[in-house]
Amino acid sequence: MKLKEMAEIWGATPLASEIAEQEPRGFSIDSRTIRPGELFFAIKGRVRDGHAFVREALAKGACAAVISEPLADVPPQRLIRVRDTLWALQELARVVRARWGRPVIGITGSSGKTMTKELVARLLEAGGYRVIKTIGNYNNAYGLPLSLLGLIAEGASPERFHYAVLEMGMSAPGEIAHLSTIARPRIGVVTTVSAVHLEFFPSVEAIAEAKAELVDALPEDGLAVLNADNPLVARMRERRPIAVRTFGIEHEADVRARDLRPLGLEGMRFTLQTPSGEVVVRTPLLGRHQVMNILAAAAVAEVCGVSLSNIAEALATVTPYARRGEIVRFPQGFVVIDDSYNSNPRSLLEMVRTLCEIEEARRRLVVAGEMLELGERAAAFHRECGQEIARLGIAVLIGVRGLARELIEGAREAGMETAFFLETPEEAGHWLAAHVRAGDVILVKGSRAVGMERAIEVLRQAFNPTV
Repeated sequence: MKLKEMAEIWGATPLASEIAEQEPRGFSIDSRTIRPGELFFAIKGRVRDGHAFVREALAKGACAAVISEPLADVPPQRLIRVRDTLWALQELARVVRARWGRPVIGITGSSGKTMTKELVARLLEAGGYRVIKTIGNYNNAYGLPLSLLGLIAEGASPERFHYAVLEMGMSAPGEIAHLSTIARPRIGVVTTVSAVHLEFFPSVEAIAEAKAELVDALPEDGLAVLNADNPLVARMRERRPIAVRTFGIEHEADVRARDLRPLGLEGMRFTLQTPSGEVVVRTPLLGRHQVMNILAAAAVAEVCGVSLSNIAEALATVTPYARRGEIVRFPQGFVVIDDSYNSNPRSLLEMVRTLCEIEEARRRLVVAGEMLELGERAAAFHRECGQEIARLGIAVLIGVRGLARELIEGAREAGMETAFFLETPEEAGHWLAAHVRAGDVILVKGSRAVGMERAIEVLRQAFNPTV
């Protein structure tokens, strides 16, 4: 799409002839990572105003910049002025998606969004479909439009893509509803609802209501794919008379895992049951929570026509997304499970239980960073998690930063003597480097802002892992 067509969509003033016929090779809101030929949107954020970086973006080769305020020190022939730059980004994505017209699969949930997105895309590709998907975890008001604009980036023809698979995140009511007006999903997946973002919501039920905006946004001929094992998600099927496909392990569901068997650090084995038949699946992914992500993705893939044999074949070689259950093996004979991308009480305990299923571990250690955005019960959530971790028989628990002190107090209350609090991820890494033994399996997890990957980096520098 040429810049002059975009300007027409935005109702912008006529463009300079130097740029009117240009087709951007991509789209960016970050002057640090912009590439030559991309269109830069000067977004006003909570902390920074993109207008301050227009000159830098143009110097790095941006074909033009979309602005909403006059800039006296920038050549005007490379500027496109609109009433609001975020609106312009979203409106362009909305138009591109509407013209494309093929199915969008929207994925939301308190956890599992990114891995489920990756799995859905992988399974659809295994069925021979071309897929565009969310870039990383670009799942908000900025990231979702940028992901959709991949339909026309690098000179691509939108018609070459069969499906778009998009994460839809939120931290307030109404956000998923708004994202849905841009993406117009035909299939909506809700992975789970749990105690996340309670800093912004009065209750878990309020979180469920916000996540259900995805179901509410589906067309009459759409499909909701819902977690049957999570009561708040399962209840969403009652909201509208549309097609529903459920997935689960514990409860009756359309897509289920039977005969689930942990294989230690080698992954999981189970029988995948679907309306069209069943197949044995062996996957390198660890934990029941990953099996739930697989079931959600398989439910979507089967509806889209992917065969069970193709699903099983793809799942045999799938790998964890970065810092979401990655296995790091060290030549000294110990293993780190890097789940440092994020954390909440539910996902922490799920991963600790997964750790307990690894029979080859001589010792099981947990390094848990503070969990953020938990609202008024944050301290209680940490203490309760510590008590449960102690009951599970973990050899060593290290809590890192802030409220992780409550995690340690909870573990000690439950009788665990080898529970320690440290102030920083680096301190935790140095403690591990001094005390780790061959045969140890170490889980590292924490909220994103805590940066628990820095503990693993200390170990990498000390021991040079092979994987």
